[in-house]
Amino acid sequence: MLETLAQLVDYYEKNVGYIFEQFIRHFLMSAYGVLFAALVAIPLGIFIARYRKLSPWVFSLANVIQTIPALAMLAVLMLVMGLGANTVVFSLFLYSILPILRNTYTGITNVDHSMLESGRGMGMTRNQLLRMVELPLALSVILGGIRTAMVIAIGITTIGTFIGAGGLGDIIIRGTNAANGAAIIMAGAIPTAMMAIIADILLGGLEKVLSTSKKKPDVSQKAA
Repeated sequence: MLETLAQLVDYYEKNVGYIFEQFIRHFLMSAYGVLFAALVAIPLGIFIARYRKLSPWVFSLANVIQTIPALAMLAVLMLVMGLGANTVVFSLFLYSILPILRNTYTGITNVDHSMLESGRGMGMTRNQLLRMVELPLALSVILGGIRTAMVIAIGITTIGTFIGAGGLGDIIIRGTNAANGAAIIMAGAIPTAMMAIIADILLGGLEKVLSTSKKKPDVSQKAA
């Protein structure tokens, strides 16, 4: 064990630049996939919260995507999009839709109806209610979906190395192919785990802050 730790430290000292480069690449692929999913899933979640009869169909489709194994998804997308980071990002986009969509739908539909009625009584339009009442109250729930999606994305990005996307998975695979690769595997696995933990803690803390400091929006005045 001590020998493995010594090898790990030695590997970090000799390859710190390479590891940092792969760490940033890994994070960016994960973040872009979640960001693009949020840009689609949040408006879609709001839409199906308005037209709830559509929600079973939309959730069924999102659930089907979620049940496809990540490696199989990457293999299929690779045939269409080729090798590289773009294929991984699109795969992460697909996997991130469900948690963000579900939380957006839940957050919007659970807004206190008395607040909506007060806003309507003040003459607010539907868009004003959404912007000033529903989204502020649902924000912490939506962020919870983004948090879940981000942690999932960091894990899935690791296997993106099989289609030439790079990232920390490259280091792990190098370790599996080395004669004494335990230290190299740890050199890739530890930063991956730390990235997921840090992302979870930071987004969880922000979610908690938004949840505990959440105030009922002031609907005493109609928005201009």
